[in-house]
Amino acid sequence: MAEVMAVPRFERFFRTAAGLDVDKEDLRRYSDFVNQKLYDLLVIGQAHAKANVRDVVETWDLPITKGLQECIHRFRDLDEDIELKPILEQLAALPPLDLSIGEEVRERLPEIVGGLSLALARTFTILDPGLKNPRTEQWDRVICVFRLLL
Repeated sequence: MAEVMAVPRFERFFRTAAGLDVDKEDLRRYSDFVNQKLYDLLVIGQAHAKANVRDVVETWDLPITKGLQECIHRFRDLDEDIELKPILEQLAALPPLDLSIGEEVRERLPEIVGGLSLALARTFTILDPGLKNPRTEQWDRVICVFRLLL
């Protein structure tokens, strides 16, 4: 996971994005979530590229929904203060795939991860508006929602 100095930035991100207080254990869950969802997006992107007889996954192959795109845009605005993008670049490690990943996809990965992160944080408060400190059961529910939709 990101270095220890990055922990306060993640804590600040969750507070700013959704008013949530997270700890180091939450950040481990967050890292697992991001890695899995990024892999899921790339696997579907790979399937789209293969279906179009290409050997490189391009941005238009990724299943970026309207809602996720809006979260990516909101993340850009939010990240100007927090400066989480450099840390997300390290976190957005590419899983091994059958096809190559296009350069534009590589460049957009931190913002895609940022959009996923914003969507994750806001989903907690949608499911439980009074939530301040997510526990394991809340993490499990939120992750289940993402498994259904993404």
